[in-house]
Amino acid sequence: MKSYKLSLQIRRFFIYIIMIIITLLAIVPIYTMLINATRSTEQINNGLSLIPGTNLLYNWNALTSRGFQISQGFINSAIIALSSTVLCVYFSAMTAYGVHVYKFKGRNLLWTIILLIMMLPASLSFIGFYQFMSKLHLLDNYIPLIIPSIAAASTVLFLRQYMQSILQKELIDAARIDGAGEFRIFNTIILPILTPAMSAQAIFAFVASWNNFFTPFVLISSTKKYTLPMLVQMLRGDIYRTEYGGIYLGIAVSIIPILIFYAFMSKYIISGVAAGGVKE
Repeated sequence: MKSYKLSLQIRRFFIYIIMIIITLLAIVPIYTMLINATRSTEQINNGLSLIPGTNLLYNWNALTSRGFQISQGFINSAIIALSSTVLCVYFSAMTAYGVHVYKFKGRNLLWTIILLIMMLPASLSFIGFYQFMSKLHLLDNYIPLIIPSIAAASTVLFLRQYMQSILQKELIDAARIDGAGEFRIFNTIILPILTPAMSAQAIFAFVASWNNFFTPFVLISSTKKYTLPMLVQMLRGDIYRTEYGGIYLGIAVSIIPILIFYAFMSKYIISGVAAGGVKE
C-alpha cells in the first residue's frame, strides 16, 4: 500500500513538473514581449531582460507618430475577425449537422472531399484564388477575407466528431414529432448543445483571422483598410532606424482583443462542459 502511494506521488510530481514547464513555455514569450515594449531599441539589441524598462512613453510616441492608426486598425481587424468567425462557426456547425444526421446518397463521398480539403495546404490554391477575386473585382475588399471562412473543413471535422459523442438523434426525432422545422431544430436545439465545441472553434477562428497577415497583405491595397498586423509590419519600413520597442508595443496592443475574446468565450466552454450535453 505504501509503495502504491509512493508511486502515485511520484507520478503527480512529474505531472506537475510537466505542467509547470508547459505553462512557462506559454507565458515566457508573452512576458518577454511585454517587457520589450517598455525598453529602447538599444536595450533590446543588447539582449533579453526580465526587468521592465522606462521607454514605454517614448515607444508609444514612436508608434503613433509613424502612421500607426490604432483605432482604424482595430476596427478593420474586428470587422474581418468577428464576421469570419461567426460565418465559420455557424455554417461549419450546419454542415457537420447535415452530414451527421441526414442520410443521403453521396454522403460518404462528400465527407471524403471535406477531409481532402482539410489536408491540402491553403497556399496551394492562393494564386487561383487571387485571380478569381481579381476577375470578380473584389480586390481591396473585405469580402474575400470574410466569405471564404464559411468553408472551414477542420471546423466541420471537429464539430461532427463532437456530435457523434454527445448528440442523441432521439431528441431530433422528438422535435420533429412536435412539429418543429429543420432550421428551428438546428437553431434552437442543436446550437445550444454545441455551444462548448463552437466556443472552442470560435477562439481558433478568431485568432487565425485576427493574426492573418499574408492574405490581407496581398488583397488589400488601401492604407485605410489595413488590418492591425499590417500596420505593425509598416513600422519596419524605415531603412535608417527600426524602433523595435515600438514594434513590440504594437504587437502587445494587437493581442489585447485576442485575450478579451478568449476570456469571453472560455466561460461558455466551461459552463457547457459543467452543464453537460443533453439533459434528461
